[in-house]
Formats: sequence, C-alpha cells, structure tokens
Amino acid sequence: MDIQGFLASVENGGAYVEADLLVDLGMRAALGRDGGVDLVSAHMYFNLADRKGAAGAAVYRQDVAQQMTRAEIVQALKAARHWLSLH
Repeated sequence: MDIQGFLASVENGGAYVEADLLVDLGMRAALGRDGGVDLVSAHMYFNLADRKGAAGAAVYRQDVAQQMTRAEIVQALKAARHWLSLH
C-alpha cells in the first residue's frame, strides 16, 4: 500500500492499513526522510505495526525508545491509543 492508499484508508477506516506500511512510516519518521527526525511518530507507527503482527516492529520500537525521554514515550503511546480509537 502506498501513501495514497494509506490516506484513503485513514478516511475510510484505518483498520485496513497494512502492518508493512506502518513499519515503513515508522522508518521514514525515525530517519527523517520526510523532514526532521520524529521519534514520537516513529514509536507510534512501530507500536501500531507490532499490534498488527509486523515482523521486527517491536525491535524497531525498542531501538527508537532508547533514544527517547520518558515524556516522549508517553506522548507516543497516547498518540497510538488515539489512532486506535479513531480506527
């Protein structure tokens, strides 16, 4: 699924977002491919991907978490819960 498919799925029900796309979005955020590095978003995407069973997502999330403050991790967890509440 490409980004257009992702955007459409968000509008029509994020439950259909594929785990691999969430991993890709997490990587993009972690590496700053779309601007600055965003570890909060990366953690959120990896967390969501892990919930969908993506291989390696939990390890990526742990790697990102090691670079984050406790407050940033809390923010990422809240963002993931918010995303899940919408989808």
